Amino acid sequence: MTNTNANSASFFDDFKQDYEAKAPQEMSVTEYLELCKDDKMAYATATERLLDAIGEPEIIDTANDKGELGRIFQGKTIARYKSFEDFYGLEDTIEQIVSHLKGAAAGTEYKKQVLYLLGPVGGGKSSIGNRLKELMETKPIYVLKSKATGEMSPIHESPLALFDSKEMRAKASEHFGIPERYMKTGMSPWAVKRLKEAGGDPEKAFDVVKVWPSQKNKIAVAKVEPGDENNQDTSVLVGKLNINKLGEGVDQNDTDTYLYSGGFAVGNQGIMEFVEMFKAPLKVLNPMLEALQDGSYQGTENIGAVPFNGLVFAHSNESEWKAFAADKKNEAILDRINVVNIPYTLRMSEEAKIYQKMLDEGAYSEHPIAPKTIDLLAKFSVMSRLAETEGVAKYDPEIRAQVYDGKIPEGADSKVPTISELREYAPLEEGMSGISTRFAFKTLTETFNANANAGEMAADPVLLAEVLEDRIKKDGQIPQGEKDRLVGFLRSKIMPEYAEFIVGEITAAFTGANDEMCQNMFDRYINMADAWLNDETFNDKGQTGDVLGKEALERKLSEIEKPCQIVNAKDFRNEVVRYVQRQAAKGNNVKWNSYEKMADVIRKNLYKKMQDVMPVIKFDANVDDEGAEKRETFINNMEEKGYTMPMIKRAVGVYEKTLG
Repeated sequence: MTNTNANSASFFDDFKQDYEAKAPQEMSVTEYLELCKDDKMAYATATERLLDAIGEPEIIDTANDKGELGRIFQGKTIARYKSFEDFYGLEDTIEQIVSHLKGAAAGTEYKKQVLYLLGPVGGGKSSIGNRLKELMETKPIYVLKSKATGEMSPIHESPLALFDSKEMRAKASEHFGIPERYMKTGMSPWAVKRLKEAGGDPEKAFDVVKVWPSQKNKIAVAKVEPGDENNQDTSVLVGKLNINKLGEGVDQNDTDTYLYSGGFAVGNQGIMEFVEMFKAPLKVLNPMLEALQDGSYQGTENIGAVPFNGLVFAHSNESEWKAFAADKKNEAILDRINVVNIPYTLRMSEEAKIYQKMLDEGAYSEHPIAPKTIDLLAKFSVMSRLAETEGVAKYDPEIRAQVYDGKIPEGADSKVPTISELREYAPLEEGMSGISTRFAFKTLTETFNANANAGEMAADPVLLAEVLEDRIKKDGQIPQGEKDRLVGFLRSKIMPEYAEFIVGEITAAFTGANDEMCQNMFDRYINMADAWLNDETFNDKGQTGDVLGKEALERKLSEIEKPCQIVNAKDFRNEVVRYVQRQAAKGNNVKWNSYEKMADVIRKNLYKKMQDVMPVIKFDANVDDEGAEKRETFINNMEEKGYTMPMIKRAVGVYEKTLG
């Protein structure tokens, strides 16, 4: 009990220290200015602080990568940021966002632009926005506080706003080493009034408080959402009159009667998110032009200009963007928007990581999920997003999905495009439609619940396919032609791949074969075939230890090829050996299942050992003691791979249909 209490006390000590580290810290104006001499972050802009929070990237030169990354990025140098490491497949998008922030931090035209995230539903726009807000909360800001009233500036304005004349900015820069460009925002009406009441003495009028941006506390992190088109007005951005103050004898145009509740006030010195911006009427958007262009805006009352110095970012889906962009009345606002596209990823392996991340964040990660389930769902989602336009539609979508993922599909060159070809001929909007990550993950969660009433909370490809097809057919938002296409993918691509996979899984579980064994069989065949083609002897070190001549090699090779009924053995041997040699020349390690024709040979050689498998793995069949022992071993091997008994039975059903 003592140790438990001590551990609890230690935990709450840490909690208290963390809380106190974020507590507001007061100082005088002079102390703040002295701090600025040594700490540039004390006067950094919102975008500079955000860049500091994002951190430096890991730079990867893919020209030196001979694997998937090199093929995907074609030798391009890419940046990966740890702060966005769980945003899979979005390297280019994140780099565009960082580029916008760098431009804004440097004071270029980007400072006057809305960072606009454009993408399909469930593509990650909101998640990126949330991450930007989280990062903004990690760096403190310094805010004026009235000595007379004890209230913090309602727009969280920087003490540097006090130097609103050119002469004072020059003197402050000389005394404290602060570049003049950081002192051009000007004072708010609130600060002007406090300074006047103190006789123009900043030290008598203000203290400075170090605070942490917080969406919860409405400090330098704002979120604006569209309201009803008929009722929403500019107050969501600029604030409004506080009618409760009018009864206190304060003039309507006095700054103290104003409610600084708009997105610009809350988000000043920080970030303002405008959700589904183009759903708002034009009259609501117009104040952004002034705020972004001039660095200040007018309130709904005659209180004077209110400064704004922060990042505005917005997002919506493509249909809203197209409708807004097509209207000539919106040209002025369009000129203030920097569009960053956020499409769905077309990389299967990255899509699978997204699903795994979403699983790990919820309770479903506690339940069994069969091998291949997530991978097949990711492949289906990516295939649904591929364009059907001329130039790319001639290629099999399964092949295209592999190419986009950096894989090397087998097949004739005329049927396997390069990634450069796909990018050249695919439309720019590829990846902006198709099955969303959100739809796919909902399908996965429904798969877990498919047999919940029977006491099973689990997911495997068999259940997934059933749930996915049912959801597609019942979805009223998907056109019938698209439904047919998607169901076609499911039946002709996804389930056959699973059937092939599960045959291999069951074969391995029954025979004890594994990936290493298959690789050894593959390597041995290639070496023997190469020796046979070149009329060389072969030292069979891995098997018999014999030195095999031409005739002996022929017998061994023919024995391996027999289950596949190879018609022209010489051509086949030459083909697979040349394939391996070409890949090796490129620096690629050739896996046994990377070349389908040869993988089929390996599998069918394993199937020869499976003559007596069905009576054993069919659970409704009676077996003798030896069969019962084999069945138990088979089940144990499958369970070690991650299968539950219901999954094993469903897998056996697929196996029986495939080989039966």
